Amino acid sequence: MKLSTNTAGQTSGILDDMKIFVSRDENRGISFTNKEAAYYYTQSHLNDHVEHAYFAGLNISKSRIFSGYTLIADQQKLDNQEAEVCVYPYKMVRMHGSLTEELWMFDYKNVLEIRLTGAQETIGIELLGEQLNLLNPRDGIAFFNSIEGGWVIAVGAAGNQPVEVKNHTVYSAANAGGFYIAVGKTVAEAADMIHDTRRDAVSMKHERMKRMEDFLQKNVCIASSSDSLALSLNWLNITMDQLVTRQQGDGIYAGLPWFNEYWGRDQFIALPGAVLVTGQFETAKNILLSFAKFQNTDAASKYFGRVPNILALKNVDYHTTDGTPRFIIQLQDYVKYSGDTAVITELYPAVQNSIEGSIKHWVDDKGYLMHDDNETWMDARDANLKSYSPRDTRANDIQALWYNQLQAGVYFAEYMGDSGSAKKWGNIAAKLKRNFAADFRDQSHPYLADRLNPEDEPEFSLRPNQLFALDMIEDDFFKCEVIKTAWEELVYPWGVASLDQKHPFFHPFHLTSLYHKDEAYHNGTVWLWLNGIAMQRMIEAGQEETAYTLFKNMNWQALNLGVVGGLSENMDAYPQEGQSWAKLTGAYLQAWSNAEQLRVWYQYFLGFRPDMIHQALTLAPRIPEEIRDLQARVKIGSGTIDFTYTATAATEQTYHYGFKGIGLTAVIDISPFKILQIEVEKDCELKITRTELELTATLSDKSGITGKEIIVSRLPLREEQQLNVKQVFQHVKFAEPADLENHPVTKR
Repeated sequence: MKLSTNTAGQTSGILDDMKIFVSRDENRGISFTNKEAAYYYTQSHLNDHVEHAYFAGLNISKSRIFSGYTLIADQQKLDNQEAEVCVYPYKMVRMHGSLTEELWMFDYKNVLEIRLTGAQETIGIELLGEQLNLLNPRDGIAFFNSIEGGWVIAVGAAGNQPVEVKNHTVYSAANAGGFYIAVGKTVAEAADMIHDTRRDAVSMKHERMKRMEDFLQKNVCIASSSDSLALSLNWLNITMDQLVTRQQGDGIYAGLPWFNEYWGRDQFIALPGAVLVTGQFETAKNILLSFAKFQNTDAASKYFGRVPNILALKNVDYHTTDGTPRFIIQLQDYVKYSGDTAVITELYPAVQNSIEGSIKHWVDDKGYLMHDDNETWMDARDANLKSYSPRDTRANDIQALWYNQLQAGVYFAEYMGDSGSAKKWGNIAAKLKRNFAADFRDQSHPYLADRLNPEDEPEFSLRPNQLFALDMIEDDFFKCEVIKTAWEELVYPWGVASLDQKHPFFHPFHLTSLYHKDEAYHNGTVWLWLNGIAMQRMIEAGQEETAYTLFKNMNWQALNLGVVGGLSENMDAYPQEGQSWAKLTGAYLQAWSNAEQLRVWYQYFLGFRPDMIHQALTLAPRIPEEIRDLQARVKIGSGTIDFTYTATAATEQTYHYGFKGIGLTAVIDISPFKILQIEVEKDCELKITRTELELTATLSDKSGITGKEIIVSRLPLREEQQLNVKQVFQHVKFAEPADLENHPVTKR
């Protein structure tokens, strides 16, 4: 791809094509991280967000440094509300008439550049925030203390000109071109960072932009003529990568502004979409190894074998049940993607501890994994520690995770030659699956119970958690009923609600004066990360067109609402009065929301699902009809696969896979045709052509010489299954907000 040159003299290419203009009425959030412990947040025109404005400005290691800035040019303050604003992956630009402001952040450095060009005589910057006391100047640089954390802020001219301070505003000559803001633990450290940045700013900008450019071109390489598809996915990849940081070793921020730390649950939900599908295997491995170091190894503790729920700078907490199963499942996913079997030997003791600790302290006679009331992801409690959404003692998603943890344990035990553990864990998984199918179903509900309570009674609140548990159900017709029921009752066009609207505890709005926000948090509030499993189940049921409607909505949202290019934590279940779209709430950028959108794209729409321990790759593309052409790149093991798709007619599609540096068994799964297996050697090309009646797989070597061709017809059994499923999902629709006039929550 050809690189262009921007106004700062830096190559940018694809990044400049991603710029998004933001109007004053939109007033969107804009966020950058330094890929370490710092992030900068602002709104394009006015910092007035009810939840996020408090965190405006620079934040480092959970401490607020300063709350933004005001610029002055030739003694006139610039009004951001009158500016024209556009956002790039690497910078924000505000046009103030003939003046241009640029905000830059640098990788792995606590430094900002605020460029201001177009002034005639002087420029100035006033840092905002309470208790920013001026310290003694040094070497023509101004210093302030930070709002929190005991940091020192240095403000210097971008050129070598000195600055002067008047009434807490830092001034310099117009030809300085702007200011550098550096943050260190001491005055000397902060001053050195200013001097270093003056010397290295050009190369630092280039390195940051090149990192982003290389990431998009070498790891994902998405292109399509379909409306905004590539643009939205590129932005989602970039904003997701913002949260993959080195604050405390490699890790993934749970979200911004207040979750800039590593959470076990969030991290392992996010890990596939954040780093595996984009081929960042070394980062994934480091995350797994890092959390393994903090596993509880006290055999006498009831938390023996657990990894932390929170791995923060000053806090390690083990009070969650689902984080540890997800850790083991993601270890398996990492091996499947990377082929790194050496890590199995290294971490197999952690696998053993995680499973045996649960068996010793938490597993009942039926094989269920017991847990405390606040130890699922629905963990909100009131001031008296009473759960707002009770889910003890056996929640359905916890049983699904435990089942998959056991299955992953068997996978690793067999590799290690530990036949005793493989047999033991496999037997528990089989018992769990049998009991689950019996205990979580009854004849009067077309869906699963959300939990078994302490009295062993099933509790049938309709929640989305059951979508995680369908792998333990063999009845395909019932599974389709569950998916359809969940979709029509819980899945709104903007996302998946945490409770069905007919339930007396349903809360339609997250933030309202009617009740405390945590009452709504898991009792109606939409969680965008749940879109992933909802879309996955729809695609597995052959309903990719329905799933794609939600997928497109989320892409549109990333480009048009909230923080530029990313997805929020939550939304209201219902639009506010007079609105057609629900309000975004919670963290403005949430890792698992972005990650699940990306995971479903790669694993279920594109259909890449590897198992490199067995040198196998399932290819199960489910490309929606709207997409007529597509290019993407996927990293598997030590190689890459360049994927091209074209739909030349309503009944003919071509899937082309170029394998580079990798050979494996390709398992081709395109319904209603027979599943094929074909051995692919390194640097070969696989072309699959689908017509109404036939599926043709052609394998060619790197010279283009055809080595094998397989032609199969439609399989009657799969045709029949497809027809039966189609009847179940005929006329399926999104959930629709109901009249709240007589709902118990709004009446009280």
